[in-house]
Amino acid sequence: MANLKDLKTRIESVKNTRKITKAMQMVAAAKLRRAQESAEASRPYTERFNAVMAGLAASVGGSDSAPKLLSGTGSDQVHLLVVMTAERGLCGGFNGNIARLAKAKANELLAAGKTVKIVTVGKKGRDAIKRDLGDYFVNHVDMTDVKRVGYNDARGIAKDILAQFDAGEFDVATIFYAKFQNVVTQIPTAQQIIPASFEADEDAGDTDTIYDYEPSEEAILADLLPRGVATAIFSALLENGASEQGARMSAMDNATRNAGEMIDKLTIEFNRSRQAVITNELIEIISGAEAL
Repeated sequence: MANLKDLKTRIESVKNTRKITKAMQMVAAAKLRRAQESAEASRPYTERFNAVMAGLAASVGGSDSAPKLLSGTGSDQVHLLVVMTAERGLCGGFNGNIARLAKAKANELLAAGKTVKIVTVGKKGRDAIKRDLGDYFVNHVDMTDVKRVGYNDARGIAKDILAQFDAGEFDVATIFYAKFQNVVTQIPTAQQIIPASFEADEDAGDTDTIYDYEPSEEAILADLLPRGVATAIFSALLENGASEQGARMSAMDNATRNAGEMIDKLTIEFNRSRQAVITNELIEIISGAEAL
């Protein structure tokens, strides 16, 4: 049976841990509200932007004048995987799920004889993938000092990716992130951003409407496609931010409840041990009295 002092120390330790997890849960809940609002506010713009771009891309089709960001290089040999995760842990399976999806995609490409290059955004994703795929890393974006994700952060990442594409360093780029649904559900998602792939929203309105564009569709696409890459990255960062806080809130809530259950079990064990000690002392006293 455990020593009473050890049990008491352990109970106090678990109580202190519960205070920490409860505080982290409340902080995550406050951050989640702001992050969720930002993610949900960006969705209408992103969806409408993609709908317009889908119409433009469909009108240009496979013409020779189509921008390279839309038509591609004509090859899919070299793939750039942009893995977006958090800078901190203690958020359940959030980081691990994104890293697992990225590793599965990388292994699939390598098995098919493709060349893989990996860019990580967020320390936890880099740590999760480094052991198995560290040889394929080409860059890492440190977001430690970023207090709140802004469009300029996404534009900086997009600028580096576009520079690599213009230099012919890869053929296809895919971003990996978690799409936020609710506090307990975050969906690991892979989205191809180069060559651009747009799906028109069926609920966006009348799909038979014909538009005349000035200047030409090709000129408009050449200007908007780089912005589309930055928009996709910015949307992914916002979704990741909400997903991270939702996962952390859920994880800390589970940790708080588990700590409470452990405290109850340890308290019962402590009381039983103390009762056994008192009983033994009473037996010794009674035995001593009878001996006299």
